[in-house]
Amino acid sequence: MSDLFSHQGEINRRALAPLADRLRPRSLEEFVGQEEILGPGRLLRRAIHADRVGNLILHGPPGVGKTTLARIIASSTRAHFTSLNAVLAGVKDLRVEVEAARQRLERHGLRTLLFIDEVHRFNVAQQDALLPWVENGTVTLIGATTENPFFEVNKALVSRSRLFRLQPLEPRDLRVLLERALADGERGYGGRPVELTSEAADHLLDVAGGDARSLLNALELAVESSSADASGVIRIDLEIAEQSIQQRAVLYDKQGDAHFDTISAFIKSLRGSDPDAALFWLARMVEAGENPRFIFRRMLISAGEDIGLADPQAIVVVEACAAAFERVGLPEGLYPLAQAAVYLAGAEKSNSLLGFFDALRSVRATNRQEVPSHLRDANRDGAAFGDGVGYRYPHAYAEHWVAQTYLPAALQGEVFWLPGHLGWEGALQGRLQRRRAAQLAAAAESTADSGPLLSSGPDDAELERWLQRQAAAEGERLDQLRQRFWQGTGWQRQDRTLILAARSLLWALDPLESCPEGGVVISVDSAADQERLQAQSQLLDSLRSPRLLLLDPTRPGSLSEALEPGERFEWLVGRSPFQGLAPEQWQRLLEELVRLASPGAQWRLLLSGPLLGPAGALAERLARPGVTKAGQDDRTLPELLRRVSLEEGAWLTAQPTPAELKGALESMNWQVEQESWQESLTLELSETAYQRWFSPGAAYRIRLETVLNPVEIATVEAGFRGQLRGPLPQRLLHHRLIAHRR
Repeated sequence: MSDLFSHQGEINRRALAPLADRLRPRSLEEFVGQEEILGPGRLLRRAIHADRVGNLILHGPPGVGKTTLARIIASSTRAHFTSLNAVLAGVKDLRVEVEAARQRLERHGLRTLLFIDEVHRFNVAQQDALLPWVENGTVTLIGATTENPFFEVNKALVSRSRLFRLQPLEPRDLRVLLERALADGERGYGGRPVELTSEAADHLLDVAGGDARSLLNALELAVESSSADASGVIRIDLEIAEQSIQQRAVLYDKQGDAHFDTISAFIKSLRGSDPDAALFWLARMVEAGENPRFIFRRMLISAGEDIGLADPQAIVVVEACAAAFERVGLPEGLYPLAQAAVYLAGAEKSNSLLGFFDALRSVRATNRQEVPSHLRDANRDGAAFGDGVGYRYPHAYAEHWVAQTYLPAALQGEVFWLPGHLGWEGALQGRLQRRRAAQLAAAAESTADSGPLLSSGPDDAELERWLQRQAAAEGERLDQLRQRFWQGTGWQRQDRTLILAARSLLWALDPLESCPEGGVVISVDSAADQERLQAQSQLLDSLRSPRLLLLDPTRPGSLSEALEPGERFEWLVGRSPFQGLAPEQWQRLLEELVRLASPGAQWRLLLSGPLLGPAGALAERLARPGVTKAGQDDRTLPELLRRVSLEEGAWLTAQPTPAELKGALESMNWQVEQESWQESLTLELSETAYQRWFSPGAAYRIRLETVLNPVEIATVEAGFRGQLRGPLPQRLLHHRLIAHRR
């Protein structure tokens, strides 16, 4: 009798069940949608047919078939099916089901498939209680959740389950369900005269938003609340449909996937400069009740991460809009909220501030991070250890900048901030790159830093004053030399430039920037120079990179072989490009270069040479008042230096004279103009320079041996050793040659 009443109760329940529940598909053939996982040949479909489903967690938005799919699996399996709803069940209910499953397995060998709806609602203790029985196979779990299981479900349960993500239903799938509901006489409205206009159907499909339950509930409300007309037909038009489902449900859980996915779409729309998409995702968050303060916080991050210095005002605008929102509140506060979003979407973009994280990685990876001596605090022990000595005060120089190094020695040449091409930092880019190139050129063309002082001696006030007066920034000096070298140039955008025997990119900056449609070729004399210039050229990201060619000056034809056939140049330039070549060598090279000149070509050559050799410079230094001469034989050293300096004039002539070059060019029908000037500077007597001059086999030492005996050479060597790290005066003579075809 009880079974009879139970059966009748089930019949009554089904008759009174909502339309969405009555129309649940009962087999895979009836199931609609989710073709990606349930289509023919798909993994889950094969597993269901083979009754080898295993532990499953189905997650996705409401109304896409999670519970329905679990019931279909239950009807297709030879296992016993039982279900719990995590909202209503507790640990006690779970233990009852597990115990029953254990007995079925032990007594009858029957597996149990346990379906837990809203499994994410189980707390940690409940999920932990379930884990051992899932692990030993007492129950096979099928969980359904609207939340991301990676965040809301026990990680151990997730690791033992196969996850399937169900997507919102497509309009075509919803239409199938709608037509089925109208045609099914047993579970739907097939036995009743219901007519649905196409406009009403389209509205229901559109507003349902991929939720089958929402669609069928709206249809049920429309049919059950509408009266038949005179002919007995229930007609559902657009007006009734709109009343039945007036507003699309916004799927949005502030702690779940919808929250993170939507804010991600919003930020990516700002980054992608799409104000329309940004406003849409912003409206979705506002409509779902997202806290505007959270949105403002994310926009402040975006202003720094995605816009940065392309538009420094972006962060100011967002901060001002956030303050305005706090003052006016909702709903008027939506105006500054939208204003901030549209401003960020429309602003120029740059992520150059990510360079800070490159700097962080270098801090963690670089062993030696000592502050360079000239940057150290000179107020404490600077007098004893030279801290702060050599620092150049930028405000004392033109444009309030001077090319001195600021990074530790181990990081020289590192670049952490690469400005973008747009907005505020875009305008800064060219100037910054020129300055970086000047610093690198100074490092390449001047003596290297020999490190901080590690010991202290008696004060030498006069020497300190001399250093402060004479120390000049090598980078600024070379940059001024570059400007004078290119003075009066009339560039054409398509000009091609050949730069000879370059040791830095400094001389290439002007043609690289002024001739974007032409090209720059740089010849180098050594593989080391080629490697260094390749590294430097990576910094010139806004300029067309030059071509670097390794040229053997003794084989002038090797240059033509490396060039494209017929390639010619409007500019042939170089600073002392024939240094160290014998007369017949530089003459053959000059002839080869003339053949590479275009009809309207121009030569620009800068010949620079020292007027003082090492001995002459040291003699001038020792003659200055107040310079310490401790440990030196004052009677013999000056005389030895004078004798050597008389010979150094011939030693220093390692390139053709301006007159020789001018004569050679004029003989090849070129008209040559010459300008000459002197430059005074100070060079540090470094350990590197000392070894280059006096180590066994050094060219300078070999020449000394032609003038002095070993004892005298030892005296001169001791004199240089006693002045290590001291400044040596130097005077350079520059000649600029400009040549045009006659």
